[in-house]
Amino acid sequence: MRLAQQFDRIQESPRDTLGDTLGPTVSDVQVIPASLRELKVAIVHYWFLSGLGGERVTRLLAQMFPHADIFTLLANDEAMPADLKTHRIITSYLQHLPGAQRLHRHLMPLYPSALEQFDLGGYDLVISAESGPSKGVITGPSTCHICFCHTPPRYVWDMYHQYRDEPGLGMFQRFVFSVGAHYFRMWDLAAAQRVDHYVAISSYVAGRIRKYYQRDSTVIYPPLNVGGYISETTEDYYLVVSRLVGYKRVDLAIEACNRLGRRLRVVGEGEQYSYLKRKAGRTVEFLGFLPSEQLRNEFAHCRALLFPGEEDLGATPVEAHSFGRPVIAYGRGGALETVVGYHGDEGQGPEISTGMFFSEQTADSLADTIVRFEAVEKKFSPKFIRSSVLRFDFPRFKNQMYDFIEQCLEEHRGRGGPNEDRKSVRQFAVD
Repeated sequence: MRLAQQFDRIQESPRDTLGDTLGPTVSDVQVIPASLRELKVAIVHYWFLSGLGGERVTRLLAQMFPHADIFTLLANDEAMPADLKTHRIITSYLQHLPGAQRLHRHLMPLYPSALEQFDLGGYDLVISAESGPSKGVITGPSTCHICFCHTPPRYVWDMYHQYRDEPGLGMFQRFVFSVGAHYFRMWDLAAAQRVDHYVAISSYVAGRIRKYYQRDSTVIYPPLNVGGYISETTEDYYLVVSRLVGYKRVDLAIEACNRLGRRLRVVGEGEQYSYLKRKAGRTVEFLGFLPSEQLRNEFAHCRALLFPGEEDLGATPVEAHSFGRPVIAYGRGGALETVVGYHGDEGQGPEISTGMFFSEQTADSLADTIVRFEAVEKKFSPKFIRSSVLRFDFPRFKNQMYDFIEQCLEEHRGRGGPNEDRKSVRQFAVD
């Protein structure tokens, strides 16, 4: 798998195979603050090719600024969400290359120059929403550039060696990936310094922004799907909802349920489907892609969601919680910010917890935690679990983003240019 293919995989959100759950519509966006109404705004997104989940935050930002222009490397008109078509869409020169949309994975060496060709002169505010190259646009001194960062690209930073050493890579492909990642890493670090203010989707991501870019950020949780309901009955199965790729570690859930003889239902598709299917025992069922209503039914009736990967935030646990269902998650990454763990010791009981963590990313550790969960399963409160995630709604996100943007613009204007104070970290409360 080439470097560009690695990039494409990272851009896809965990909702890729699960349908569109955008939620709010343009009518949900109330009055724009007076100080922002007359701004000339540009929103930068890497591409619009398949209508997948990675576009969710960009669409919400576009709803908040209905007059904004949208800049993107490539756009497929058929895949472009209808609510974005009301905006002026500006594509890069890649759009005019024959077969570019079909071969976009192989065009990664051209992404930096394509982004740098965008003329953003005259814009008061530029918002790049990304987990890859979008922040690399060039803005003038009078423009305030805010990056809503999902994560620094993991395939060239913290997960570089894992991607490089994947079994499917041949010697030549591994060499190409290694060299390409080296040069993209240098460009990514340089591009990171072009941003005036960072928003991170979680404290976990803020830590990576600080480590790799030496930049501080403000944490504003994105709006997540909290439109679940509490079912009167549940069924005897555990649930995994995920793309079937290596770093999601769905194999751990399968191995643990094989060992315990527990029913497991796996929702999602991906390159590891055949491998995981061979690994699965008779109690494991693969459901593939599910339409929204069927997926909601799976969430509502499971015993618990199994979440074995290390994620930037953990949108899927939040969705499971909105149905009042507990989550058994690996105790690292963004899940620590969305799951209230019961540890079995004195103090916080399962009645005021929303799940449990397993400490080692192994099937043994997960299996042990499933057994411990079952000992107190009936003590978890679906009502408490559901109430814990209602804070991840769109009105909260909208208000915090508007407030943050107003603060950034005030600082930017006061300094007569780019924000020089990069030392402070702000966290918006979501309680």
